[in-house]
Amino acid sequence: MTAMEALPLRPELRGRSPYGAPQPPAEHRLNTNENPHPLPPALLADLQVALAEAASGLNRYPDRDATALRADLAGYLTRTSGEQVEPAQVWAANGSNEVLQQVLQTFGGAGRTALGFTPSYSMHPILSAGTGTAWVDGHRRPDFTIDPAAAAAQVREVRPDVVFVTSPNNPTGTAVELDTIAALYEATSYDDGAGVLVVDEAYTEFARTGTVSALSLLPGRPRLIVSRTMSKAFGMAGLRLGYLAADAGVVEALQLVRLPYHLSSLTQAAARAALAHTEQLLATVDLVRAERDRIVEALPGMGLTSVPSDANFVLFGHFADAGAAWQALLDRGVLVRDVGLPGWLRVTAGTTEETDAFLTALGEVAPAHRSSLGGSTA
Repeated sequence: MTAMEALPLRPELRGRSPYGAPQPPAEHRLNTNENPHPLPPALLADLQVALAEAASGLNRYPDRDATALRADLAGYLTRTSGEQVEPAQVWAANGSNEVLQQVLQTFGGAGRTALGFTPSYSMHPILSAGTGTAWVDGHRRPDFTIDPAAAAAQVREVRPDVVFVTSPNNPTGTAVELDTIAALYEATSYDDGAGVLVVDEAYTEFARTGTVSALSLLPGRPRLIVSRTMSKAFGMAGLRLGYLAADAGVVEALQLVRLPYHLSSLTQAAARAALAHTEQLLATVDLVRAERDRIVEALPGMGLTSVPSDANFVLFGHFADAGAAWQALLDRGVLVRDVGLPGWLRVTAGTTEETDAFLTALGEVAPAHRSSLGGSTA
């Protein structure tokens, strides 16, 4: 028995492992879906000024409600989505994980249930366990898409208090149709109650042309929540700033569980400085998309395939042994992610040089490790 196992842990935490992935040394680290492009010099200069100004008041608590930051986030969502989002509809926290944890603290908890369509973001069940919320795996088709009728039927049967939909999905990469999201929302209205539907849009800025955000579904749906992050497209993973948009009533409810002064003055200042440079930061999105598409286009020539991706990563296969293929790539200096799906690996779209290194290594690895399934995605 380990030292941790000897402690009086809550039963639902026993036997679990913390979130994470192996981080062995590698020249090319393409396993964590970060934006590979550095912050622009103009933003770095403005960050120094903004942080210095915020630091002068560190003897005082930060704005508890992050009022100015929420106004800036609402402006960003309105400009980029074409949907009117008011500051009262926006909430921010330390990364989208804290946002989602607060959602579960508010609408989940002991005696309540969350449902998500796996494989999906592995933190959803971890956060559920951490808040004492029971977890149910939702069903996906063999090609990893969601059947709207079957999914809605499962929601009506399980009657979860919180439903998670990740769009674009992680680790598979494909965005979810708006009709599917709307059908799931309707399914969360029960005879004697209702659940909330959370659409996790961490990667939405990378979506293919024509993909519409679930923000367009917010009007008239007071139990719909759309979560976002500044970690991916904005290239601010180290900042830890996540946020959501929802009905103003949801934001009011979340403030019942948020910790006092949960967002530091420095975090708020840095996020606002970054939002002032949105155009420069999002200029890297097209570069990342191009590398993603280059990976997708190269795979068939190696006898491999991929799941259609709207994210900054690609789920690719099939391999006879994904773990062995992962190790073979690492032996060549390229670290990708083994997400636990038999036959599949996930690679982040990096810089042109990183993509070159990945494709060269994969070209050496694929002949010995690809399976006889070839280009099938089933």
